[in-house]
Amino acid sequence: MPPNVFTPRIKLEYVISFSDAVFAFAITFMALTIDIPDLTANLTQAQLIQKLIDMYPQVESYFLSFFVIAIFWLSYHHVFNHIKDSHISMVYLNLLFLFLITLLSISTSLVITFNSYQISYLIYSSVVITTSLLLVIIWRYATSKFKLVDENLNPLFIKGVLIHLLIIPLVFFVSILISFIDLDIAQYFWLAIVPLNIYTRHRFKH
Repeated sequence: MPPNVFTPRIKLEYVISFSDAVFAFAITFMALTIDIPDLTANLTQAQLIQKLIDMYPQVESYFLSFFVIAIFWLSYHHVFNHIKDSHISMVYLNLLFLFLITLLSISTSLVITFNSYQISYLIYSSVVITTSLLLVIIWRYATSKFKLVDENLNPLFIKGVLIHLLIIPLVFFVSILISFIDLDIAQYFWLAIVPLNIYTRHRFKH
């Protein structure tokens, strides 16, 4: 039976290459949102140091957001390293995931510009949680109905990847609750993702 010409088929390597390009764009856009102060040549050393100190909140927010996107990039490849074929429905899910990644870089500008406002933090965290859950859906989609992964994958490993992907939305949900008490502690709570990821990789390495 001839293939359906009305159903586009995108090679998996093209999907991944395009995704890497979007990740690179998102990180670049985030860097451009940092407001560089006017550093004139006649500044004294004390004035220069003060201007650099004034940039600290922006750089801190950028660092944490870069950390989050880097975790997404690692998780994305952790998922797609085990996907052996693409299906058009998964391609659409992937495009929606990438849209949220670009939205994540835009919402980062809110956190950088209004880092002391809780609403900007809540918007950013909500985008992160939504993006995380979409990656969970992609993994569930690939491992269930359409069997787009290697059939020899250990079921315990499949479960481990799922738990690994659920760490980000869980950590950010808790950080939202913490943000009602202290925004700075809430942001640094994101770093809990690292030890939790290490634990799940060790726990479900087989």
